[in-house]
Amino acid sequence: MPKAYVFTRYGGPETEALVDLDRPRPGPGEVLVAVRAAGVNPVDWKQRTGYRRPGESGERVFPAVLGNEVAGVVEESGEGVTGFAPGDEVFGTAVAGGYAEYALLAAGITAHRPAGLSFTDAATLPVAAATAYDGVHQLDLPAGATLLVTGAGGGVGVAVAQIARARGLRVVGVASEGKKDLLESLGAVHVPSGPDWAAAVRLTAPDGVDGVYDLVGGEVLTEAAGLVRDRTRLITAGAPAEEAERLGGARVARARDAAVLRAVADLVVRGELNPQVTLTFPLEPVGEALREVESGHARGKVVLEIGADA
Repeated sequence: MPKAYVFTRYGGPETEALVDLDRPRPGPGEVLVAVRAAGVNPVDWKQRTGYRRPGESGERVFPAVLGNEVAGVVEESGEGVTGFAPGDEVFGTAVAGGYAEYALLAAGITAHRPAGLSFTDAATLPVAAATAYDGVHQLDLPAGATLLVTGAGGGVGVAVAQIARARGLRVVGVASEGKKDLLESLGAVHVPSGPDWAAAVRLTAPDGVDGVYDLVGGEVLTEAAGLVRDRTRLITAGAPAEEAERLGGARVARARDAAVLRAVADLVVRGELNPQVTLTFPLEPVGEALREVESGHARGKVVLEIGADA
């Protein structure tokens, strides 16, 4: 039977297990893929603790497969799906978990893998890169404007910095000292995280910043709001919508469609976006991959390479 990495109840790492599960069957609007690679994201472990994305409802069925972004090869399509055939190489958003040898993808959030994009890099795009793309386009800052990115050293932050730079923006990224070289290699101005980060931003942008893309929330989001000249240019993917709205900003509005996936894939192929995959793991020690991300110390992206030719 195919293997999958699941959590058996809400809680910590002790709820996780590698198990054998029946091969899933695609329902209407779904495609079944043989997984070649799966991205590892903070939202994965947060869902294990009971977190639900905005708009999610219904009870989770256990065991629940972990993971949200997948690249692989189409095996079968469900009712009403057009544009995909067995053997097509694709990447997209998992319907019910992606840390598995087989996964179901939502056809509307699935795109064909273009030549020049590896399965490993493709598996980083549906969550992290697409979230970054959506937010940068939501802010719609003009070339030459200064964008402040908090939590800039993670998968989404690294993508934000590159997409913003490709649009001609000046990027100031707040991240740990250990991620200074990474951010500077992307053309961003690094500001060390810590109690004095806001003062350091004021030194590098004395007139304030033109936009904020927050990936942390809490006190960091509140401090960032005091640095942006126009609060409507404050967005967050690290806090609930009501927290951002209280400060005059908004939650990142996710498009969640194949057009965005094609756009970010094109950025990678053109060399304007490097997914910055820094660690890869096979499926067997997947818990180690998730711990790396859960620690908050991962540089760039962590990916599971599950099938051949990832």
